[in-house]
Amino acid sequence: MTQNWGEGNKGKIMEYRMATCDDLVSVWDKDIAKNNGSECWKKWKEDYLRYNENGDAKTFVAAQGDNVVAQITVVLKDNVGAVKGKPYLCNSETINMNAFRCDKEYEGQGHISKLVKMGEDYARSLGKKYATIGAEATIPRNMSIYFHFGYTEFLKAVEEVDDGNTELVLYYRKKL
Repeated sequence: MTQNWGEGNKGKIMEYRMATCDDLVSVWDKDIAKNNGSECWKKWKEDYLRYNENGDAKTFVAAQGDNVVAQITVVLKDNVGAVKGKPYLCNSETINMNAFRCDKEYEGQGHISKLVKMGEDYARSLGKKYATIGAEATIPRNMSIYFHFGYTEFLKAVEEVDDGNTELVLYYRKKL
């Protein structure tokens, strides 16, 4: 599942693909560095490498050669930490879209949109009927982007603790 869609920054072809193990190590190492070597981020790296290896989740990336510039993760099974104990987010017919990240210089260029489409197409190919997404209530820009993707059915608001911080997350769903 790979797609090449024209030139990105610096005239190089942007490739959209399911992440390789090397891609995953690269993106998580970048995230750990951005978060000052946080132990939580190191644990999440181990978890998500295992989830991708076991088929519990699949990460999709936008890359120019070995340089991964954007990612999303499709959570497929309810044993993944981000959805564990939350059957409204992930179950036998529902996946959760998770871990959206894009390097600053590549924002606003449609990379996340293409990855979301790939993730949703992948979920459909597995027979999934719904997808859910969470948006931090304090970041209205993300909520408008998710609405644009079609995630408009409000599920619930939940206070989540993430890396020691509490934040209000609004969960939405869409039919695939």
